[in-house]
Amino acid sequence: MKKSLCLIAALSLAVTVSAASKNPFIGRWALTLPGDRAGWLGVEEKDGKLQASVLWGGGSVVPVASVKVEGNKLIVTRIQKPKGKDGKERTVTETLTATLDGDTLKLTTVKRNEAGKESDHAELTGKRIPPLPARPNLKKVKFGKPVTIFNGKDLTGWRLINPAAPNGWSVQDGVLMNRVEKDKRFGNLRTDQEFEDFNLKLEVRTQEKSNSGIYLRGIYEVQIAESYGKPVDSHNMGAIYSRLTPAVAAEKPIGEWQTLDITLVDRHVTVILNGKTIIANQPLLGVTGGALTADEFKPGPIFLQGDHTNIDYRNMVLRPVVK
Repeated sequence: MKKSLCLIAALSLAVTVSAASKNPFIGRWALTLPGDRAGWLGVEEKDGKLQASVLWGGGSVVPVASVKVEGNKLIVTRIQKPKGKDGKERTVTETLTATLDGDTLKLTTVKRNEAGKESDHAELTGKRIPPLPARPNLKKVKFGKPVTIFNGKDLTGWRLINPAAPNGWSVQDGVLMNRVEKDKRFGNLRTDQEFEDFNLKLEVRTQEKSNSGIYLRGIYEVQIAESYGKPVDSHNMGAIYSRLTPAVAAEKPIGEWQTLDITLVDRHVTVILNGKTIIANQPLLGVTGGALTADEFKPGPIFLQGDHTNIDYRNMVLRPVVK
């Protein structure tokens, strides 16, 4: 039986390697979009057919309308449905054309409206993301001395990502508070320090319709949202936004302080919300919407999303991994 299982596993691996060798576009790609925004493209083969998903700056990872290879080019089609000034929905077709140079994608993009008129020609690049390492044994990971990243008194050690944005952040009674105004986009806040792998513990208190996020290394968003009583979803409290769905719903009602215990090691993440493990050492396939960079291999800040709604944080302590 063991020999049969080993043979099956070997054949499966051979098929996967063969598919990848026949189609060099298969894999996960870190995209640098126009304006230096972070994006992501994943291409895979299922049941003999190509499939792809894309992250385009902000928002969620979504499937594309179509993907195919023509000669030495990968052709990806995205369909968008923006609303015009009259409130009516339009159909915009965006075509990405990619060629490969080693582990680098060179892409061009063009949009076409319903009448076929072209616009928004642009060029961008992508880098192949190396395979994920094995899932780390968290019992063997060593953590360094605690770093108090919020002192409970003022914003020392923090700054706005966009210095020109309105600042809704302040400190009152040991609480890091964000307060926004309707129809006005406020700033996101980041640590001056940058980190690689770590454990982060903190408390958060949602307000009415709270929608915030804690970005690990500035690239992976742990969603903070007022989602008490809702079914589990990759856009709810504690999720890795649009990528990893909590195993259970562990939110507390609005206005109650909630605890988060987050561990990031070797591109794997664990999230414990209010004492319940909702994401258990799961792999991160790429960055999430709003990431500061598509590069997953350099240290980055903790950043707090403040451009949406009111939110409160306190007792933020980080322990870096000791290599």
